[in-house]
Amino acid sequence: MAILTANIQLLVPFSHSVPAKCSRCRMKTLWLSFLMLPFLPSLAAEDGIGPKETKPKKARLPKIKEENNILVLKKSNFDRALKETKYLLVEFYISLSGPSQTLAEEFAKAAGQLKKEAPDIRFGKVDVTEQKDMKKEFNIQEFPTVKFFVDGDRKNPIDCKGVREASAFITWLRRRIGPSTVVINSTDQAEAIINCEDLAVIGFFKERHGGAVEVFYETARDVPELPFGVTVSEEVFVSYGIRENTIAVFKKGKPVHNEVFEDGKQNKVDLTRLIKTFTMDLVTEYNLETSVKIFDVPVETHILLFTPKNSETFNKTYEDYESAAVEFRGKIMFILVDTNETRNGRVFEYFRITEVDVPAVRILNLTSDAKYKMPADEVTVENLRSFCHSYLDGKAKPHVPSEEIPEDWDKNPVKMLVGKNFNRVAFNKTKNVFVMFYAPWSHDCRKLLPIWDELGKKYENHENIVIAKIDFTANDIQLVMLDRYPFFRFFPVGSNNQVVVYDGEYTLEAFAEFLEKQSKPKVEAAEKTPSGESKEDLTEEQTVIKQKEEL
Repeated sequence: MAILTANIQLLVPFSHSVPAKCSRCRMKTLWLSFLMLPFLPSLAAEDGIGPKETKPKKARLPKIKEENNILVLKKSNFDRALKETKYLLVEFYISLSGPSQTLAEEFAKAAGQLKKEAPDIRFGKVDVTEQKDMKKEFNIQEFPTVKFFVDGDRKNPIDCKGVREASAFITWLRRRIGPSTVVINSTDQAEAIINCEDLAVIGFFKERHGGAVEVFYETARDVPELPFGVTVSEEVFVSYGIRENTIAVFKKGKPVHNEVFEDGKQNKVDLTRLIKTFTMDLVTEYNLETSVKIFDVPVETHILLFTPKNSETFNKTYEDYESAAVEFRGKIMFILVDTNETRNGRVFEYFRITEVDVPAVRILNLTSDAKYKMPADEVTVENLRSFCHSYLDGKAKPHVPSEEIPEDWDKNPVKMLVGKNFNRVAFNKTKNVFVMFYAPWSHDCRKLLPIWDELGKKYENHENIVIAKIDFTANDIQLVMLDRYPFFRFFPVGSNNQVVVYDGEYTLEAFAEFLEKQSKPKVEAAEKTPSGESKEDLTEEQTVIKQKEEL
C-alpha cells in the first residue's frame, strides 16, 4: 500500500502544473492517474522493491549559493533555478564594470525587500566573463542586462530595460505580475496621482479593456519609474476637458502633453519613447549624472550641440536649440555638450570635434552608429529644423571621417588600417583578414596590443592571412557595428559581405585557434561583376560603392 501511495503521489502533483483554465486537461491527467493504479504494484515489483520495502529517498541537492539575497547562477544550475522559481529576475553583468557594480547595489536592495514580501519572486545574477555560453545563448550585448523569466520559460525571457533603482525594480515586477495601472474613479483620485510625483501619466479611455487601452497597460509595465492611472469616469473626463481616448502627461501637477489615442495607430514602443522623453529636460546637458539616463530613453536618434557654455553667444545659441527641440520631441533627443568640460573629452574624441569646429552640431543614430554633420555653420532654429527634417526624411548623408593612409601602413606584421583603405584590405577576395578595432585611450586595448603584434609575427609570411588593426575612434567604418573596445572581426576569403564576430578569449593561442578554424583557402579566379568586369580591375572607390550596394 505504501508503494501504491508513493506512486499516486508521483502522478497527482503533475496534474497541479496544468493551468486552472484547462480543466479538461486536468481531468484527463487525473483520469490517467487512476487508470495506472492497477499496474503500480507490478511496476514496483519490477524495480526490485519487496512488499515491505520502501524505495530509498534521493539525496537533496545543495541549495544554490546566494549573495545578498541574490542567487549566483551559472550554466550548471540555471535550469534548476528556473524550475524552482516561478518568477526569476536575472542580471547579466561584468564583474569589473562600473555600471554593473552600481546596478548590483540597487538589485540587492530590491531582492532583500521582495524576499519576504513576495517569496515567489527571486533575483539572480550571471557573471558573463565566466559564463560565456550563457552570454551567447541570451545574446547579451550590453552590460548590465536584466531579463525576467516566468514559469521556467528559458526561451522567452522579458527584457527589463531602463530600470536602475531598487524601487523601480519592485514596481516593474509588481506591474508585470499584477495590475499595471491604478484605476481612477473620481477627480480627487486623479489629483492625488498627478501630484504624488513630478511626472504622472493618466489614460482616459471609454472602455477599460480591449483595443487601445491594452497598449497603455503594456506601456505602464515598461515605465516603472512613473505613476500610471486609468479612468473611464465621465466626471474625470469633464474635469480635464477630455472628450476621446487620450493619454495625458502631467509635470508638477500641470498637463504638458495630450496624445489622442486611436485603435491600431499607436504601439507600445512609440508610446514608451514619447512618455520617457518627459523624464528628461527638453535639452539635456551631457555629464556623469545624465549619461546613463540619456541612453535609458528609447529614442534612437540623438542630436548634439558642442559649444562652450561661457561663450558670449551661448544664451542665444541655446535658446534657438531649445526652440527647435520642441518640434522633434519623441523623435530626436537634444543634447548639449559643454566643450569647456574636460571630462567630456571622450565624447569630443568619438565625434572628432576640435576647438576649431565649435559650435558644432552632429546627429548620431544609435542603431547604425552613423553620424551626420549639419551642413550649415550657424546654429539657428531654421538651420536646426532643416537638418533634422533632412535626417528624418532620409536625405541627409552620413559623415564618414578617415585618417590619412600612413606611408608605412603595410610594412609591419600588423597592417595599419584607416577609413580610406579599410574596404580595399578587409574585403580583399584573396585574403583572410583579422582586424582588431581599438581605442588608443583604452587601458584594455593597450594591454592587448603586444599580443596582437605577436599574432602578426606568427602569420607574417602566411600566403593568405592578414593581421590588421584600426583606431576606431578616428575612422568611421559604416559596415561594422560598434562594440565595446577592443573588439575583433574576421573577414574571410571570397566574400564581400561576410563578417565573423570573434567572441573568444583574448590570448595568442585562442586567436590562432580561431584563425585556423575560420580561414579559407585562397580564391584563384577573380569574381566577375554583373557587367562582366573583374572586381580586381575596379578602382577603390568603385569597389566600395559596389560593396555597399551588395550589403
